[in-house]
Amino acid sequence: MIQISVITPVPDVIDTLIQNSILRKAVEKNVVEFHIVNLRDFGKGSYRQIDDTPFGGGSGMVLMAEPLFKAIDHAMELVGGPDNVRVIYPSPQGKIWNQEIAEETSQQEKLIVICGHYKGIDERVMEKYVTHEYSLGDFVMTGGEIPAMVMLDSTVRLIPGTLNNLDSALTDSFSQDLLDHPHYTHPREIDGMEVPEVLLGGYHAKIEAWRQEQKEKRTQEKKPDLWEKFEKMKESEINHA
Repeated sequence: MIQISVITPVPDVIDTLIQNSILRKAVEKNVVEFHIVNLRDFGKGSYRQIDDTPFGGGSGMVLMAEPLFKAIDHAMELVGGPDNVRVIYPSPQGKIWNQEIAEETSQQEKLIVICGHYKGIDERVMEKYVTHEYSLGDFVMTGGEIPAMVMLDSTVRLIPGTLNNLDSALTDSFSQDLLDHPHYTHPREIDGMEVPEVLLGGYHAKIEAWRQEQKEKRTQEKKPDLWEKFEKMKESEINHA
């Protein structure tokens, strides 16, 4: 069973997202165990302080090192110790999260995710604990909970046992080298729009050829960068054939 600790000052946000997503099914199937660590339980003083003004001046607040040190140490105990644990911090400075990273992360047995707030976290937390920084893109959010759950959702759904059909996840866009093909279901016609005839005949070879054609067309039109990568890969395969 995969062990995941999420450190956050707003644990209800994390719990709500787990209970209302595929992650709940993963928990029920004993695929993953979540440990939600309330950072404020490790805050300083009667007010359970977790943030302070930055040294050197400037606007904004920074999550303090001491509460985070204690929370991370506790989280490590919950996931089974510090050996081979991956500590992830969603940050604008990190590598852009993608499907390849999600697939690699799904192979890990112990994860800790730190949800930042305000101007970020004390740099000493980064130096002592954080092993991986990832970003959802070139923008800033007010808290790390949503980025953390985006990363965990895209990771956990790839762990065998989470989905009823893992093949479905492995054929999603970005799991392969192209975007996914169009999908249709009942009814066959709505508002004058019909399901493509090729999907109704039961000829699997023709269906697969059509789907591949649609994948390539979609990728070329909507993701030129991904299409360029696909073209280079095909050329490399031909040259090495």
